[in-house]
Amino acid sequence: MKKNIFIFILIAVVLVAGSVGYNKYRQVFSPNVPHSIEEELIDIPTRAGFEEVVDLLNAKRLLIDEKGFRWVAEKMHYHNASVKAGKYRIKPGMSNRDLVGLLRSGRQEPVRVTIRAVRNLDMLAGLASRDLEFDSAALIGYILKDWLPGTSYTRENALSLFIPNTYEFYWNTTPQQFVERMQKEHDRFWAGKRSEQANALGITPVEVYTLASIVERETQDNSEKPRIAGVYLNRLEKGMLLQADPTVIFAQNDFTLKRVLKKHLEIDSPFNTYKYTGLPPGPIYMPTIQTIDATLNAEDHQYIYFCVNPEKPGTHAFASTLRGHLRNARRYQQWANRNGIR
Repeated sequence: MKKNIFIFILIAVVLVAGSVGYNKYRQVFSPNVPHSIEEELIDIPTRAGFEEVVDLLNAKRLLIDEKGFRWVAEKMHYHNASVKAGKYRIKPGMSNRDLVGLLRSGRQEPVRVTIRAVRNLDMLAGLASRDLEFDSAALIGYILKDWLPGTSYTRENALSLFIPNTYEFYWNTTPQQFVERMQKEHDRFWAGKRSEQANALGITPVEVYTLASIVERETQDNSEKPRIAGVYLNRLEKGMLLQADPTVIFAQNDFTLKRVLKKHLEIDSPFNTYKYTGLPPGPIYMPTIQTIDATLNAEDHQYIYFCVNPEKPGTHAFASTLRGHLRNARRYQQWANRNGIR
């Protein structure tokens, strides 16, 4: 009788142990992320703790069994000290082992950030902060207070550090890391041929960028960008006023202006190239790489003037004499008046 009781107890213990072991095995290796979800990206903020991670996962309904996740996290030593910030891709059907392993490893997804078509640092910071963890104020603060004082840049031309392109960053990139990466991309961009071309033109890369920003706002016709760049280089060489309408619009800070009138030319701003000779103190827009290269490859010609060509809107009519320019300008003004452009 005692022997039978012992065997019964032994069998019960084995069954219980087996059941417990099987449950623990399931907690570790069985799917704990629902198969029904699409791939999901979660952002774990800098200095987040384990409880915040659990809250993030629950908020997106990524845990079938929170208790099982917590148990596996404890066994795999994933706790406050081992939480790594970043953007993580959670896949359907992941086990707790896979999920904890991913989060603990720091193998985050890169973020693609496209930098283009901005007028100033504030717009740049807003663009970058849409895809990265830092906010725009933090980036502007770092640029102006920490980075700028140790460089030859000014507040007006600092935008020329940033080369328009699409870059990959980690989501938790800091403002300092962002700027350091942009400095490397800038140096790589200007190394070699482009730097030699700028020297041949007699201007610096910052000045090329500034001139390209004017060319960018003058025309969308890529074929005539080298010609327009040549016009401005001719004016610079002769010590003439650039008289570039886009710089006046920038000085007015009114980007709805379609036609620059005499009253707009009176604004007292270093960006008003109708008042001040030479290039403005910095770019008025972020030019495309194509426009920068068009400026570096400016046409060598005798044109000094240009205005909109009414016979082919979107392009320009060029002239090497004032008489020729006045004739072209008169045709444009008549066309603009007929079409109600103010």
